[in-house]
Amino acid sequence: MMKLSPIIVSLLDTDLYKFNMNMVMFHKHTNLNGKYLFKCRNTDVVFTDEMVKEINAQIDHLCTLKFSEDELKYLNSISFIKSDYVEFLRLWHPIRRYVTCNANPDGSLFIEIAGPLFSVMQFEIYLLEIVNEVYFRMKYDYTELVSSAKEKLSDKIKAIHAGKYTFKFAEFGCRRRLSREWQDYVVKELLDTGACVGTSNVYLAMKYKCKPIGTYAHEYVQMYQGIPGVTLAYTNKLAMEEWFEEFQGDNGTALTDTLGTDLFLMDFNKLQAMCYTGVRHDSGDPIEWGEKIINHYHKLGIDPGAKTLLFSDGLDFDTAQEIYAHFKGRARVSFGIGTFLTNDTCENPLNIVIKLQYVNGHPVAKLSDTPGKAMCQDQEYLTYLKSAVAYRLKEGI
Repeated sequence: MMKLSPIIVSLLDTDLYKFNMNMVMFHKHTNLNGKYLFKCRNTDVVFTDEMVKEINAQIDHLCTLKFSEDELKYLNSISFIKSDYVEFLRLWHPIRRYVTCNANPDGSLFIEIAGPLFSVMQFEIYLLEIVNEVYFRMKYDYTELVSSAKEKLSDKIKAIHAGKYTFKFAEFGCRRRLSREWQDYVVKELLDTGACVGTSNVYLAMKYKCKPIGTYAHEYVQMYQGIPGVTLAYTNKLAMEEWFEEFQGDNGTALTDTLGTDLFLMDFNKLQAMCYTGVRHDSGDPIEWGEKIINHYHKLGIDPGAKTLLFSDGLDFDTAQEIYAHFKGRARVSFGIGTFLTNDTCENPLNIVIKLQYVNGHPVAKLSDTPGKAMCQDQEYLTYLKSAVAYRLKEGI
């Protein structure tokens, strides 16, 4: 039995891009199976047996949930989400047997999610929300954590009102939030500042009548590595093409670094660059990346001032302000800020991820523009993928 109150109480309590990516899979790739694995990048983090029991109890509860009529109506109100997909969600719910969760002998946490890809991909955010909240509630004095978080949030809001921070941003803090209640408080307080333009959390966007924000993640591009007959170094090209087919110009922010930004730009031709409203940064030096993107737009004869550079890689407000000042007036600059808002307390946050590792039994990987962020269980495959990308970059084909 659960010792804590239910952490997930609505299936909308997830990032918008989960629905976006899932809709493409529902329409085009229901035949794929996937396997996701959990990883905690912090060192010396121990998940006790009591924590693991609570995590499993919370997963049991998650798998009893279904979408309500009001939630389905809200999803139907989002212009680019199609009604047939919403009707599918009326029938869908998380299936418990797809998830395995236990403690490793060293105290680390093992989580595997395996099954039909269009179904198991939905678990990622829910499980990260559960793991993070269980860990912080059971390891620390939660009241003290919230007190320190409120003090820090208050300082940030005062700085916004004082004019120290002049950029607009979206709240992106689902996956590493302190708790469901704390993220709710953060979003409500930030929306009142006028600096926050929306949230990636679909439930909170519905609750507070603000804009739900998100496009796609690395797993969407990785998925194509497991489709038979798709050449590895061209998976990003196919992913972008099918995304555009699905959304027809809506929801058009492209993620550049799954196989590295240099390879992405080979496929980001004039047609793609004109069709997509902008691009998202998630690894590597943000200034170097932004300059590279702006130069690419210039080479294509496209005004970068009409395009959006969205930055989302572990940002705090000071870093975001520096980036904004550098690119202001040259492009539309926006930010997605997560952990710095939803788990900035007197204790260090966890750096936890759940990543797609296999599609139809074949390994998949992201390379990113920061080598340390690559995650792949099959090192032989990772080496081969890197060589395929390097070959195409060298040959310019």
